[in-house]
Amino acid sequence: MPSKKTIARLEAQILRRAAHCLQFEVSDPRMGFVTLTGVELSKDMAYATIRYSVLGDDAECSKTNAMLEQARGFVQRQVASILRTRTTPTLRWEYDPSIAAASQMEQLIQDVQTRDEQIRLSNDGPGSVTDEAEAAD
Repeated sequence: MPSKKTIARLEAQILRRAAHCLQFEVSDPRMGFVTLTGVELSKDMAYATIRYSVLGDDAECSKTNAMLEQARGFVQRQVASILRTRTTPTLRWEYDPSIAAASQMEQLIQDVQTRDEQIRLSNDGPGSVTDEAEAAD
């Protein structure tokens, strides 16, 4: 049974090599803006689940998923070429919605800040309560 340190090192190697493949070696028009967010290696090292995120709508995500499934064999061969293990883990792709959720949260925060600024400006206009209080001083 490999140590946690060994597993973490292998996961980092898999992530680095898979990211390099997608960025520089796979040229597919279906690939959107893909970010690899992590790798989880099974305890027996038979499977490596690569989590990814896609910037775009559901259609963009679907196209990218199809492209990743088609490129899986190529990426797996490239990963096998750098690993010094007896067997190469079978790669699996798993969509990670965390970046999309963070982007939506950021947009909601910006919308609330814009709304609050508009309310503040409309309350600070001529004849507002703050103007009348300053005039009384």
